[in-house]
Amino acid sequence: MFKKAILLLAALTLALGFASCKKKEEQPPQQAAPAPQQMPSIVMPQGGPQVVVPAEVKDSWKAVSLVIVNKTTGKTAEATVKIGSSYTIPGSQMQIEVLSFLPDFKMSGTQITSVSNDPNNPAAQVRIEDNGKKIFKGWLYSKYPAIHPFENDKYGVTLKEGIKK
Repeated sequence: MFKKAILLLAALTLALGFASCKKKEEQPPQQAAPAPQQMPSIVMPQGGPQVVVPAEVKDSWKAVSLVIVNKTTGKTAEATVKIGSSYTIPGSQMQIEVLSFLPDFKMSGTQITSVSNDPNNPAAQVRIEDNGKKIFKGWLYSKYPAIHPFENDKYGVTLKEGIKK
């Protein structure tokens, strides 16, 4: 009787095994997930995006006003720096060069430009050196000073505004 029970149990196990295999075969094949869309590749020019200052902007703006905070003393000072010129922070070896000014900053693709001559999104591209060593090159935004700010232990530099000719 024990042998019959074992044989019956083995037969049931085989029957269930075949049934489960058959169910798996009857299921429709799974379709592969669609391939993800690839973004078109943008090749940045060597050295980063190209800055294009429209003629109207070049002819209208002569300088920028920068706010400089001495984090050690807490003193704040304003400096007017001509576009294309440099300014040395008094009592330091830190020099700020204003490379360009865009009153209505816009970046698209591989180009940075101004979409109008109105100060809707003023931005100044600056290079800052300390004792002859470049420590920052980027854009300062007057309406959004927290976007890519200049960070330094001793000084803070922000763009106040552009100054027309």
